[in-house]
Amino acid sequence: MARIDEDKSTQKLDIGIWRRFFKYLLEFKKGLIFLAFLMVGVAGVDAIMPLLTRYAIDNFIVGKSLEGIKTFAIVYFVIVVFQVLNIKLFIMQAGKIETHLAYHIRNLGFKRLQQLSFSYYDNSSVGWLMARMTSDVAKLSEIISWGLIDMVWALVLMVSFIGIMLYNNVKLTLISMCVVPPLFFIGMYFQKKILKSYRSVRKLNSQLTADFSEEISGAKTTKTLVREEENLNEFKVDANKMRNSSVRAAVFSALFLPIVLSMGSIGTGFALWFGGNSVIAGTLSYGTFVMFIAYTIQFFDPVSQLAGTLAELKNAQASAERIISLIETEPDIWDREDVIEKYGDLFDAKKGNWENIHGDIEFKNVYFSYKNGEKVLENFNLKVKQGETIALVGETGSGKSTIVNLLCRFYEPTSGEILIDGKDYRERSLLWLQSNIGYVLQSPHLFSGTIKDNIIYGKLEATDEEIERASKLVNAHNFIMKMEKGYDSEVGEGGGNLSTGEKQLISFARAIVANPALFVLDEATSSIDTQTERMIQNAIEKVLSDRTSFVVAHRLSTIVSADKILVIGKGKITEGGTHRELIKKKGYYYNLYTNQLLLEKEMESKTAIS
Repeated sequence: MARIDEDKSTQKLDIGIWRRFFKYLLEFKKGLIFLAFLMVGVAGVDAIMPLLTRYAIDNFIVGKSLEGIKTFAIVYFVIVVFQVLNIKLFIMQAGKIETHLAYHIRNLGFKRLQQLSFSYYDNSSVGWLMARMTSDVAKLSEIISWGLIDMVWALVLMVSFIGIMLYNNVKLTLISMCVVPPLFFIGMYFQKKILKSYRSVRKLNSQLTADFSEEISGAKTTKTLVREEENLNEFKVDANKMRNSSVRAAVFSALFLPIVLSMGSIGTGFALWFGGNSVIAGTLSYGTFVMFIAYTIQFFDPVSQLAGTLAELKNAQASAERIISLIETEPDIWDREDVIEKYGDLFDAKKGNWENIHGDIEFKNVYFSYKNGEKVLENFNLKVKQGETIALVGETGSGKSTIVNLLCRFYEPTSGEILIDGKDYRERSLLWLQSNIGYVLQSPHLFSGTIKDNIIYGKLEATDEEIERASKLVNAHNFIMKMEKGYDSEVGEGGGNLSTGEKQLISFARAIVANPALFVLDEATSSIDTQTERMIQNAIEKVLSDRTSFVVAHRLSTIVSADKILVIGKGKITEGGTHRELIKKKGYYYNLYTNQLLLEKEMESKTAIS
């Protein structure tokens, strides 16, 4: 489904969009109906109060009699208490539904995000996704639990007022209500302008937030490039736009209420003039006259409320479209129903049916193209025996990472098969496969929390002994224990409290604790120092000794002991063999290795001199 932009979203109220959205909220149907019922009760009491006032005036004041006043007082008191309790119950129930609605919608959205494939994230910005799960959800839960019910209150109240007024005096009703049609359209106009201004404010606020985030995360770059003045000037442009939009919204808001009050006063003035003459002429009672004035004054509140809610619905419609676009986006990779029935899905694994992975892997006539039509692999074939370490070497864009991404089923072949232990991996579940793969990235991501939290991220039930063993295996235990709180030390946002090498070691420990049958190392040592690389290399040799593994290599010194080294060029294997065999061939790998070796020796000599 196409992504919805707030500025391009339709300005007309589309019932179809809301119908599609409400199908995800069926479990709240009874609660929303109960809320509407409460609001009908509130509106009913609001409509009755002027009738009680008329009765009191005509019978006790004009009639100069106190007969029945005690009964009237009791009835009046009971109605007031009923209204207070009704409103209290409504506020509690509406707040509860708003909270549960937000929770439910966020759950739906987050669950879908967990199911979506890598390709979705390749084309989605973090800011766009964050806005869906925060501001859009808040806006929708508020408009549904409060706004729609306020519409019920406004409609019931308007119909009740007009019905009672017409029943008592048609002519006076028409005179009193003559300003309602223009008031409604004026209200819609102003609400549209106000919401348009606030929409602009929200968009600019998002931009300012992004500016803050970029400036904070890129502070070092800003300082080194002396960009302070340019950054400030760019920030001022967005801040000035936001200020102007905020002022515009405030001006429209300030004008709207006086106009409503003025129009209401005109209607009330007509009612006073005609009603007063009718009272003097004796054709209208004092009580009925006061009742009409009360209805006329109160009538403009629901009219204004209705206009505002309709405008808010139009504004929230963009949020509904965007939430729907997220929830209804189908993953590119999805297990078949028979596979789910046997192995379970991401949220309900049937691990009792999972087979152990031996480790034989075969790429059989594999073709792969991205959605934009870019061909990456063409008739790619490869057989790997259990326990072998396969190193992939090649230029950027040659297809190395694509091969391991296909193996991990982050993407699926356009055609051809990938066999694990002789069986197409699509015959088993996505969760089964990825639970058996330890994936270490070039730039490891650590989550906010402690070192321990990050190591057990893939295996929450891991014991302290398992954590320590994995850390010692990758030579991370020593630096961890030097920290003030050891394994309970905070890593900071994104692992900001640790060096790149330390984060990489923790990433290795995390993969080892999960005890996978297969390992994938995607340029895992390309961004770390030589000393840390040696530590990791020792860890790799220990961990991978009896497991099938794929290593995408940048530093060739890390793969000299691999069982097979494959040079990938334009999606095909152009060279293959052990390190010694490829050196003897004196081809691409030989040139790459010797050049890299010379460069490393040159760097070492410069370091020694300095």
